[in-house]
Order: sequence, then structure tokens, then C-alpha cells
Amino acid sequence: MTNKKKWSIIGLIVIFIGIFSFIGWQRKNISSINSNGQIIIGSKNFTESKVVMQIWTDALKKEGYSVKTKPNISSSVIFQAIKSGQVDLYPEYTGTIASTYLNNNIVGKGAESVAQIARDGMLKQNLVTLDYSPGNDAQGIAIRSSVAKKYGIYTLSDLQKKANKVRFVSQGEFDKREDGIPGLEKTYGKFNFKSHKVYDPSLKYKILSSGNGDITPASTTEGQLATSKFLVLNDNKKFWAAYNLVPLVRSQTLRKYPKIRSLLNRIDRKLTTNELRQLNKKVDVDGQSYQKVAQDWVNKNL
Repeated sequence: MTNKKKWSIIGLIVIFIGIFSFIGWQRKNISSINSNGQIIIGSKNFTESKVVMQIWTDALKKEGYSVKTKPNISSSVIFQAIKSGQVDLYPEYTGTIASTYLNNNIVGKGAESVAQIARDGMLKQNLVTLDYSPGNDAQGIAIRSSVAKKYGIYTLSDLQKKANKVRFVSQGEFDKREDGIPGLEKTYGKFNFKSHKVYDPSLKYKILSSGNGDITPASTTEGQLATSKFLVLNDNKKFWAAYNLVPLVRSQTLRKYPKIRSLLNRIDRKLTTNELRQLNKKVDVDGQSYQKVAQDWVNKNL
């Protein structure tokens, strides 16, 4: 064998070793998450996200999976956490994915339209949105039930016509956002409130309960809306986009644990807007731990 042929063969061997080493590194990198056989479920730092995270966790454990939770991740951080593999899945919202992560204008878009935008966009980032739940945690306006009854205010159109009778308990950014007052007024007309004051968001229901305000921006699944004291006004012109709860999962995780798809979808079908309100109420109004609320729900429903 000539030296030239000998070195050619050696060169090919080196190339093949390099290729197989790279493939091996890729496989190791792909399977690095859950190398210990655990599914890591995260949550954002608010009640609903933590309750749903725990429901999924308890349900998966019931099916024999090993699960670890990472609750209370900042909303500004959690999307990077799933992309980097620090968590395998977490409860997200179709509207947040479409508008915040994909920069789409979704004002006025319905549930399926928003979900499709989210679904297509996430696939390009090796993430999967499973079936979205009926529960819609959209923007809304809550009103004291006694005020709604007194003035006949049950829709946003009613509110626009009778705004001079109510005191608006706002949070500053709502007055400037396109999906806040500016956008509402383009759709419904000018809102001439009796008074319009800005407060810390955490105080809004206390202020309404004390009688120092009548309406406030709200998320439509907040636990206080499951009480008789408050109700959410009907967005009768469909201004606000859908923000349906949806499991966001790493593609690698689904390939490794394909059966979790059907279980999570089965759970989410039960999480209606009213069901989410009831779950949130048990924590935020009744004072139960999110772990107990989730466990009770799983024992009852699965």
C-alpha cells in the first residue's frame, strides 16, 4: 500500500470518527434533559399557573412518571427556560405566545385563530402546543355585582353608555396599552368615567370591596369572579383576543414520553373558564394551598 493511499484511509477514518462523535454529542445533548428519567414541569409566579402545574404533576405521578416541579418562574424568564431545557413543559396561554413571543397583533382574534398562530410559531422553535383548554384567561373588566344590577351594566357597551355613573380603579399601564383603554375606545367609543384613579394592581379587589371604586381591569379567570361580589363584563364586540390555557412542551420531551400528550389533553378539556375561576378562588379567596387544591381536583376528576 502506497503512503498516499495509507494516509487517505487514515483521513477517512478520522472524518468518520469526527462524524460519529458529533452524532453522539448531539444525541447526548438532546437527551441531557431528563437524563435521570424525570419530567420537569414549571409554572409562572401566579396562582393559576401553579395550580395547573401541580394538577399535571399529580396526574403524571399517578400514571407512574417521575416528575419534578419548578414553580414561581418569572413570566419574563420562563419562555427562555423551556427553550434552554431547564423545564420540559409549563402552562402557557395561546395569546401570550402569539403576541408576546411571536410579536403578532391578535386584537379581536378568536380562540382557534390565535391557537394556530401559536402552534405554527412554536414548531419552528422545537416546541409543541398541545390542545388548548376551553378556559380563556383573557383581559376583561370586573364590576361590583351591586353596581351592575343598580345601573344595568353587564356588557362593555353598557359600560360605555353609563361610564359617568362608575368609578374606574385602574392600573397605569392599562390606560396606555393598545389592548387597554385606547383600543377599547376605538371599538366602543369614549368612556367618560365618574372618576379614574390608578392603584397598585394587588389592591384592586380590596378597593372595590370597600366601596371606593366600582370597576377594574381583570383577567377573566380570577378567583374573585367566582364569588357573588363581582362579575366580568361581556366583551360584546369581541375586542379582546383569546388567551386559552395551553400546555407548552419541548418536542424532545414528547418524543421521549409520547403518552403524556393524551393525558394532558384530557385534563385540559376539563379546565373551563369557570373551572379555573373556582380553582383560583380556593387559593386566592379561601386561602387553601395550591398543592391541596390540585390534589383534590385530580382525586375528583382522574
